[in-house]
Amino acid sequence: PLANREVHFDFDSYTVSPDQMPVVTNHAQFLAAHKNLNVRLEGNTDERGSSEYNLALGQKRSEAVISKLKLLGVPATRMEAVSFGKEKPLAKGSNEEAWAKNRRADIRYR
Repeated sequence: PLANREVHFDFDSYTVSPDQMPVVTNHAQFLAAHKNLNVRLEGNTDERGSSEYNLALGQKRSEAVISKLKLLGVPATRMEAVSFGKEKPLAKGSNEEAWAKNRRADIRYR
């Protein structure tokens, strides 16, 4: 379950949907068992929209995942939120399939 380190979002949304909560829950449990690890949430968007808008949306996405992790008991001091906006796409292309893969927050352990 920890192999999946991506929380995906709907278009123009920074709400963690119920179908993405198992990913968040698995990582919260892992962090609870490994108190020496910290995590950085990296917010990303698809290519649509301005750079400024996408940086803000990416930040809201990373902060939304942090909020869920905090509710599951992970201390805020162990988490950091950053945004890459549309600068680090996983999938190339200008279609819904590529856009859906790029609308995410990546979970990076440190």
